[in-house]
Amino acid sequence: MKRASFKEIFGWAMFDFANQAYTLLIITVIFGDLFTRVIVGDAHADYRLGNLLWSIALAVSYLLVVLTGPVAGAVMDFSAARKRFLFASYVLTVISTSLLYFVAPGYIWLGMALIVVSNFAYAIGESFIASFLPELGPREELGWISGFGWALGYVGGLVATAFALVALGEVSEENFERIRWVGPFAAVFFLVAAIPTFLWLQERGRARRLPGLRQYVGIGFRRVRATLGDLPHYRDLTILMVSVFFAMAGIYIIISFTFIYGAQVIQWDEKVRVWMFITVQLTAACGALAFGFLQDRVGARRTYVATLALWILAVSLIFATPWLGHVLDLEAQHVFLVVGSVAGLCLGSTQSAGRALVGVLSPRLRAAEFFGFWGLSSKLAAIVGLLGLGVLQLLVGLHLSILFCALLFGFALLAALGLDEKRGRQVAEARESRAG
Repeated sequence: MKRASFKEIFGWAMFDFANQAYTLLIITVIFGDLFTRVIVGDAHADYRLGNLLWSIALAVSYLLVVLTGPVAGAVMDFSAARKRFLFASYVLTVISTSLLYFVAPGYIWLGMALIVVSNFAYAIGESFIASFLPELGPREELGWISGFGWALGYVGGLVATAFALVALGEVSEENFERIRWVGPFAAVFFLVAAIPTFLWLQERGRARRLPGLRQYVGIGFRRVRATLGDLPHYRDLTILMVSVFFAMAGIYIIISFTFIYGAQVIQWDEKVRVWMFITVQLTAACGALAFGFLQDRVGARRTYVATLALWILAVSLIFATPWLGHVLDLEAQHVFLVVGSVAGLCLGSTQSAGRALVGVLSPRLRAAEFFGFWGLSSKLAAIVGLLGLGVLQLLVGLHLSILFCALLFGFALLAALGLDEKRGRQVAEARESRAG
């Protein structure tokens, strides 16, 4: 299979560039912190109620992805309608994110509802855009293509959040009238930056038409049932999904709570918060690119396993930051900056390697369906991880609860040790030949 043109690969990667504005501005850096400390604002109880409600809202949104992702993927494979599904998720994300402007202090349920809708649309869009990956190049080049997308995504996040931090200022009740514009700002950035995706990314496959929506949904459920019955033949892809489940549970906790952890546990000041953001974005982009090229040379499985081991180290350092600051006679927030660089290297590389592995182990004619299962595994993991952390931090506090992530990455590593990349690739290629 020939590699797609660089123009098309760049158009595909621009969706990663665009949607990072949502991930960082809404989930990680600004709105999550705003929701827990200002919208809910239970400072007397260490913001534990706000943290729990934030976890619940995100978990509900990921549950919706779990329920709809594989069926949507099966319908897209049947009808060759991936761009239309991607466009629908894009429009819904833009509209619901812009409406976050109206979430004021005390408007807890409105905030939760809009996060459920916007994060559902964003998260399912991740699966939709990923399903194009296997058609962009031969299997041995998917590592760098996926890494390029993740790296460009972190550059997009850096650009969007840098502008937002300068223009909107700090997260505080006193600055609420400015910081509330974070929703519309993220929406407009996503709206404009994703335009190249819809101009240059090609829809491949033979479109098949049915008379009504019910028939499409029926086809989707039948194809998913057939795939579930066929999973024993995809042994290594199944092992990968189990590993991805545990890895993504940990990653979604890190994404959703790093800046909340920095504000509540490390108690950093505004300057360090900005530097942490820059550090994580740059190291994540470098990690995605470097590990992407490494993956094409030493194998996707080895690269993926190495990133999981690095995650266990990173989480241990996050937990130990206050103690390390005391031992080194440094402020904990400055130690946390160094620790953030280790976490950043892991953040881009693990997700990129996992996405590329799905592409390597999936038959191309069923790529959207299998990436739907990848999305199901990731978002089901997010539900377990976020609710697990939400309950744990309610019982023992956020600092001690972060060790839950190290346990999750340990399980992911153990599962990945049973994966045979060569065997899984041969199965996928045999299925393609049979379908052809």
